[in-house]
Amino acid sequence: MTPDPRAIFFDMDGTILDWQTGMEERWRAACERGCAGSPALDANTLLAAVHAKRDWFWSDPLRAAEGRMDLDAASRAIVAEALTSLGAASPGLAASIAGDYRASRLEVLAPYPGAIETLVAVRARGIATALITNGGAEAQRQSVERFGLAPYFDCVIIEGEFGCGKPDERVFRHALASCGVAPRETWMIGDSLEMDIATPLRLGMHTVWVDAAGAGLPDGADVRPHRVVRSIAEVFS
Repeated sequence: MTPDPRAIFFDMDGTILDWQTGMEERWRAACERGCAGSPALDANTLLAAVHAKRDWFWSDPLRAAEGRMDLDAASRAIVAEALTSLGAASPGLAASIAGDYRASRLEVLAPYPGAIETLVAVRARGIATALITNGGAEAQRQSVERFGLAPYFDCVIIEGEFGCGKPDERVFRHALASCGVAPRETWMIGDSLEMDIATPLRLGMHTVWVDAAGAGLPDGADVRPHRVVRSIAEVFS
């Protein structure tokens, strides 16, 4: 266990907020409701096509960068591509299914167990903090406000507000400057090896990777965090 840092930087989605739980169930429900009015479409077949097109959509860095600025539009594009691949192109149905999915996903979005308590504990130790999240300005700011996260942070950096996002070095350097700390005095905690860990590691920060699924580092991973945890509730354990 390393000594307490002077600052800790946190990712938001997948680190503080649980965006995974319920995702597949919500996609399935949206496909089932969408197919109910289209007898020619099978919900399981559509769901499989959505999975394939979702992987395709987010696999391209440029497309992903645009997509995370407008998740509603990204979901519509994914469903539209899925329907087209099944020979059932319908912009209206794509919009309906995607809208259903996005709305229901927001209903189940919540902090991980122990996440808020961890932020309280960090503040109680007098450690400076920054929240660094990628995504569109409006949607991410709504999440910050919805879950009352702002008071736990000295600095909140949202990609859509700042003008660039992780893993761009400028994001982390801005957080360091805002908190008045050096990289060696700072921890960065996040669930994405590429977005949250690689650049801080190169800058000399202590890195903590959140592996909520407990899958372990991918075989041959080039990015090797200093520590792996299942949740941020373990950060001081």
